[in-house]
Amino acid sequence: MRIRRPRWPRTRTGQRRLVQAVMAGCVLALLPSAWLYVSTADRLRTTADVPRTEVAVVFGAGLWKHGEPSPYLAHRLDAAATLYRAGRIEVVLVTGDNSRKDYDEPDAMRAYLTRHGVPDARIVSDYAGFDTWDSCVRAKKIFGVDRAVLISQGFHIRRAVALCEAAGVESYGVGVDDEHDATWYYGGTREVFAAGKAALDAVFQPDPTFLGPKEPGVARALAAGR
Repeated sequence: MRIRRPRWPRTRTGQRRLVQAVMAGCVLALLPSAWLYVSTADRLRTTADVPRTEVAVVFGAGLWKHGEPSPYLAHRLDAAATLYRAGRIEVVLVTGDNSRKDYDEPDAMRAYLTRHGVPDARIVSDYAGFDTWDSCVRAKKIFGVDRAVLISQGFHIRRAVALCEAAGVESYGVGVDDEHDATWYYGGTREVFAAGKAALDAVFQPDPTFLGPKEPGVARALAAGR
């Protein structure tokens, strides 16, 4: 069977309609990204000027060999440790993937933070943060977080803030800087498509992959420091 190749319309009217359709498709595709930029415009900060907040949320970003945090994840954790040492946060909620025994982002994040000056008692682990929406919903519903500093890369932080706000967590975002390597460009490109899913999550607010019972970890960690 021969597959017919699409042909450029022969008439000017057909050509004009095709161009209009392509332009409309591009506009629709970029609307979610525009929503992220507009809705988070006043919520982005740096480690130097972020408001003092009890809880920081660090999102997982992959592990390397031997279970060590990837460079991108390490940079997020470095920012959290900096905020803790500066007294701008009290507790760090590390949220990531632990869907199989040989892959444990939260424990790797905890170990890294303790090596960089954050007491173990001030770290709380969320083992079911399978994506950004799941992490935000669980921070609110499972760990009782109402206000938080979110820490991620610059290309992801707007989506994280928008989704946590939609989940009921008043949020400020700290976007850490990284070398603009292939991973950075991949992440930025991926965000264009992820923005569409984020918009759907914010509107329909689906249940996370795993919800489970409420956990007192954050409240207990805050109480331990008082």
